[in-house]
Amino acid sequence: MHAKASERELINTRDEKDRFEVQRGASAPTDRDTVADENIRAVARLQERAAERRTPLECAADRIVAIAGRESTVAIHVIFFAVWIALNVGVLRIHPFDPFPFVFLTMIVSLEAIFLTLFVLATQNRMTQDADRRAHLDLQVNLLSEQEMTLVLQMLREVCEHLGLHETTDSAKFKELVRRTDVTALAAHVERAMDNNEKGASREAAAG
Repeated sequence: MHAKASERELINTRDEKDRFEVQRGASAPTDRDTVADENIRAVARLQERAAERRTPLECAADRIVAIAGRESTVAIHVIFFAVWIALNVGVLRIHPFDPFPFVFLTMIVSLEAIFLTLFVLATQNRMTQDADRRAHLDLQVNLLSEQEMTLVLQMLREVCEHLGLHETTDSAKFKELVRRTDVTALAAHVERAMDNNEKGASREAAAG
């Protein structure tokens, strides 16, 4: 009886251990999820820092532009203009306070357009600056990735040479990739290629 009780306790202990392992495996995040969550948090921190750098005027401009871009704002303008015109053309039998050609309404619309344009330009300017910062960050990350890959290829070449595998390392493509990329020379090459394409397109347009 004591042996059977011990056997049952051992089986119960194993079952509890298996259930714990299954639950831990189901709840524990994988490496991929952890990396993804870390990247999401990093992007969120960048967004928060960009939002914190905004001045009160920039916050107000962003808010106004966001409100002006809503469909409800368009509907409100349509209703406002329709009511204004109806009141001043005699449809509602009310003495017009801004008769045709609606000079006062034109002044209001012009002022609104001027200020809204300024707010939009201010928002676009700030967004351009944020985009330039992100582009600079992307460039730094890409350069770092290129340097890391170059180092990995160099290590791979050393491993291949140690194992006597020279088919890949002796290829011209591998030798080209294992060299460190000169960013300045690459940028100059891209600019020359773009200039040549633009000149070619201009000649074709002139010939056509």
